[in-house]
Amino acid sequence: MPRSIEPGRSVGSRLLEILFAFRPGRSRLSLADLTRATGLPHATARRHVLELVRAGALDRAVDGTFTVGIRLWELGTLAPLSVPLRTVAQPFMEDLYTALHEHVQLAVREGNEAVVVERLSANDAVGIVSQVGGRLPLHSSGVGKVLLAHTGADDAEQVIAAGLPRFTARTITDPARLRVSLADCRATGVATVREEMSPRADSVATRVMDADGTVVAALSVVVRAGTVDLRALTPSVIASGLGISRRLGWTPRVGVR
Repeated sequence: MPRSIEPGRSVGSRLLEILFAFRPGRSRLSLADLTRATGLPHATARRHVLELVRAGALDRAVDGTFTVGIRLWELGTLAPLSVPLRTVAQPFMEDLYTALHEHVQLAVREGNEAVVVERLSANDAVGIVSQVGGRLPLHSSGVGKVLLAHTGADDAEQVIAAGLPRFTARTITDPARLRVSLADCRATGVATVREEMSPRADSVATRVMDADGTVVAALSVVVRAGTVDLRALTPSVIASGLGISRRLGWTPRVGVR
C-alpha cells in the first residue's frame, strides 16, 4: 500500500518526506526519484513538489531535476546546532587543520547517529566515509563515541541493543568492551579510534559543551593509521574542544553533564 494513503498521514508529513529524500549523495533528484523515495503516487508527488518549488523550498533545474531551494537553506542556517556552532568552531578547526593538514570534523548527535556539520580536509588526507551532512554510527567513529558516551544511560543501551555492526576487522562489536570504552571517554572527555570505522584511518575526538555543561557536539582529527602518535595529538584536540566550549558559554566550574 502506498504510504500516501496510510491513515492519519497529513499533507505536511508528505511534504516533509519529499524534503527528507534529499541527502548527501542525493542532492539532485528527478520527480521519478522522489516518487520512488517517498512511495507517493506520481500525481501526488508532482503536486507537492511544485508547491515546494513555488514556496522556494525546492529549485527546479532546466533538465527538470530538483534541488534544495535557497529559502530552505536559509531556514537551515538557523538551527542552533548547525551554523552558530560551526561559526564558533571554525577558527579552532582551522588552527588544527593548519597544524596537521589532516581531516578535522565537527559532529552532533541526531537519533542513533552522528551528523557531520563541518569538516576541513587536505587533498592527500586518508580516505574516509564521512562528509558534511553525512552520518556516522555512534559506536565505531570517534565523534560518535564521544556523543554516545555523554548521552543518557538508557539511550546508550538502546543503541547497543539495536546491534553494533562491524565495519572493519577492528570495530568493537562486543557490548561489554564498548561500555568500557564509553566509560573511559566520560572520564577523560576523549575517544580514540583505531581503524574501527575506515581501514587505515585513526581518530582522536573530544567533547564540546554548552553553557549548561551539556555535551552538544564532538570534535575530531582523523589521520592515516600509523603515521602519527595519537597521544601527541590529544592535547591539541582537547584544547580546541575546550576553546569552542568556552565560546559557547561553558566554564570549568559548570562541569560536564
